[in-house]
Formats: sequence, C-alpha cells, structure tokens
Amino acid sequence: MSVWHDVVGQHGAVEVLRAAVADPGAMTHAWLITGPPGSGRSNAARAFAAALQCPAGGCGQCQACTTTLSGTHADVKVVATEKVTFSIEEVRELIGVAQRAPSQGRWRVMVLEDADRMTERTSNVLLKAIEEPPPRTVWLLCAPSPQDVVVTIRSRCRGVALRIPPVEDVAALLVSRDGADPEVAHAAARAAQSHIGLARRLARDPEARTRRNRTLELAASIRGVGDAVLAAADLVEVATAESKAASADRDAAEKTALLHTLGAEGGQTLPPSLRAQVRQLEEDQKRRATRAQRDMLDRSLLDLLSLYRDVLVVQLGAEVGLVNLAQEADVRRLAAESTPEQTIRRMDAIGETRTRLEGNVAPLLAIEAMAVALRPQG
Repeated sequence: MSVWHDVVGQHGAVEVLRAAVADPGAMTHAWLITGPPGSGRSNAARAFAAALQCPAGGCGQCQACTTTLSGTHADVKVVATEKVTFSIEEVRELIGVAQRAPSQGRWRVMVLEDADRMTERTSNVLLKAIEEPPPRTVWLLCAPSPQDVVVTIRSRCRGVALRIPPVEDVAALLVSRDGADPEVAHAAARAAQSHIGLARRLARDPEARTRRNRTLELAASIRGVGDAVLAAADLVEVATAESKAASADRDAAEKTALLHTLGAEGGQTLPPSLRAQVRQLEEDQKRRATRAQRDMLDRSLLDLLSLYRDVLVVQLGAEVGLVNLAQEADVRRLAAESTPEQTIRRMDAIGETRTRLEGNVAPLLAIEAMAVALRPQG
C-alpha cells in the first residue's frame, strides 16, 4: 500500500507530486498545497514528504515512509497551530530548523499546515527562508486557497490544487482505513460533504452524530424571535462546553509539567520572572480555546448551510441527492414554508455569521443575529 493510499479523489494532484519525486533535478524548493476544508491537504503534504524520503518514491512500507507518516522522521517537521495565528517566534524557530542539513533522509522537509494563519508581518519573516533555502530543504505550505497566503509567499511556491473528493471515495477510505461499517461510513461521508476529517469523526463518534442532528433540529424548530435566542444560546453553550472538555485535561497537564520544570509543585510561591512564564502559558491556552470554540461553531454553521442547501434543492426541483437524508421531513417542511429567495437569504445570513466570527465578533451576538434571520418570514 503506497503513501498515496489516503490521498483520495486527487488523481491529478498526485500525478504532479509523483512526477516531482521521480525527478529530483527538477524538484521545486517550495510548494503551496491548496484545497477546500476536508480535501486532504495535510494528508497530501505528509504523503509527499514520505515519498521524498523514500528510496522507492513512496512505497509505504519502508522506515522512511512509516516514520514520516507517523510524524517521527528526524528530517520531516510538521507544524500546525491551535491558536488563531502563528507567532513570529514560532516561525523563526521553524526557519532555524530548516537551515540544518538532513541528518538521515534525502531531504529536510518542512510541512507548514494552516499557512493561512500567518499575519503579513509573520509571513515576511518566512519569506527569505522560502526564497533562499538550503539546497536540500523543501517547504510544503497548506492553505484553503492561494488567496489565503500573501502574494509574496505564493509567488515563490509551486501550487498544487486539491478538490473535494467524491463521497464514495471518502466512504471507501473510512471502511478500509478505520474499519467503519459501510453504511455508517457512507452516511458520515455524505453528511460531512466529503470533508475527510469530519467524516472520520462522524463515523467513529456516535456523540458527534448526535450533536450534529441536534444542531439541525434546533434550526428547524425556530418559529420566532424567542426560539431564535434560545437556539443561539444552545449552540454557543454546546461549542463552549466541547472546546473546554477537549482542552481541560491537556491544559492541566501542560501547567503541571511547567510547574515541575520550574520546581514549583505543591503551591510554592513563584518569583516574578517565573510567574511570567505561567501567565504566558495561560494566555496561549486561552488563545487555543478561542480558536477551538470558533472551529466548533463554524462546524455547526456548515451543518446549517447543508440543511438549507437541501431545502433549496427541493424548492428548485434539482436532480441531486440530499445531504441530510435523516432530516428529509424537516427539509421538505422548510421548503414548503418558504421561497427559494428566502432560503438564499438564510444561507447568506449563515455565511455572514462565519465572517463575523472570523472578525472576533462576540459569538453569542453573532449567532443570535443569525438565528433571528432564520425564523420564518411573513
């Protein structure tokens, strides 16, 4: 099984990457892998990194392949951020690693996921490292689209564009890789609209499927302003609780480890210089929690968009399948109670809410305004 097995539905992109691996003399030192959320950007970047290190070009069985795919290869650095943006210090640290010659592999490979989460100032710090890398260093940047990366960076990278894979391909991956039940896998792939990460989560976690159904039921139950306010509060509360639950144990472990390193277990009073390190950790954890809450709310908004997409499909009589088959009764009721123009306005309201959340608008205010816009008109 080659390293490309998990890169589903991306035959054109894989051929480009395979060709680069096969001809090291024509190898580009910087790549920008783009594609919609869920298209498998990270999978493609890791597979490409493994193929570059593999003597056979990506066999999937040798030590170079297995260590790269598992994240333990000494010459492959994979970095993502759980905060809102990368800091300049984080990027400078990466640049330092990139200057080293490979210790055991064929290349020093730097995989920067979430390359769109760099401010212009941070991107400028990275620019020179991408312009003039050491001869055996390769940068692989991942972002949703080329426009999400500053022009000075993207103009120095070779672009590879991914697409949303077919539902059938994603379902087949969930069955072969994760051992999911075929029926559950297909339903999860369809509900996630071929987003590989979300599909895997839905296939493996019954609670995730329950939460998604609850979100859709909330939207379908909004009949007036009062319902809208209650639904908004519920959505934000669920997202906040999920983000806290996901990070509570990790935050506590990080703080305990830091206090141990500082020799301050057991509630000892810290001098000001050491208290600053604890405060910095707490600030980093707070930023990470903010991003986690935003990501979870955005996931709920995408689920709502899929619901109204189905409503519009019914209203227009389009010959395409529904995403939310389990909610078909609600979809047809909403379609009968509104016009296509009203459905599009609701979808616009959801899209505007996603933009507001990215702009740091208070989540509850943004979601309340959206929920009010979802109520029946007239």
